[in-house]
Amino acid sequence: MLYINDHLYDFDLDEALRQLSEQRRAQALKFRHEQGRRTCVAAYMLLCEGLKTEYGITDKPLFAYGEHGKPSLADYPHIHFSLSHCREAAACYVSSTPVGIDIESVRPLHDALVEYTMNADEVRLIRESERPDLQFIQLWTQKEALLKYTGSGIVDNMRDVLTRYRDHLHIATTVSPDARYVLSICQKE
Repeated sequence: MLYINDHLYDFDLDEALRQLSEQRRAQALKFRHEQGRRTCVAAYMLLCEGLKTEYGITDKPLFAYGEHGKPSLADYPHIHFSLSHCREAAACYVSSTPVGIDIESVRPLHDALVEYTMNADEVRLIRESERPDLQFIQLWTQKEALLKYTGSGIVDNMRDVLTRYRDHLHIATTVSPDARYVLSICQKE
């Protein structure tokens, strides 16, 4: 199930920090600016909400980390989740099967990044779009969600990420109603 918070200033950050596990609090406090702390805290709070709603778990989740940094629940390895946050929102997906999620703010397009991360078909799709910035972020979130699903992290060759796995996985992409952010979720078909 998907959980989103795009009202990041509607909670008391100091109070929320006190409610986190020590592990997550330390992670949140590594962010130098309030916005980073706020989004990190919001994502964890969404995970707590999802675990309580779907599994009745009320204890503060602790993370274990895979080879490339993919988090899992130390005490509940059968429960899968993925967290992501950007300037506008935080998101969490909780599932009984592996999942990857990415959420990104829509921002100005940088040609060098497009050329470095997209294959020829994707570049053409971006260039022909009415909203190239939005089209780029849609493709980018799909790639990141897929990489979070696999647990491989950002790879050197981002260009062929979607073509390598597209037949085996389902990626759902949503643009926020105000087009401030894009969210993609990757799961097995």
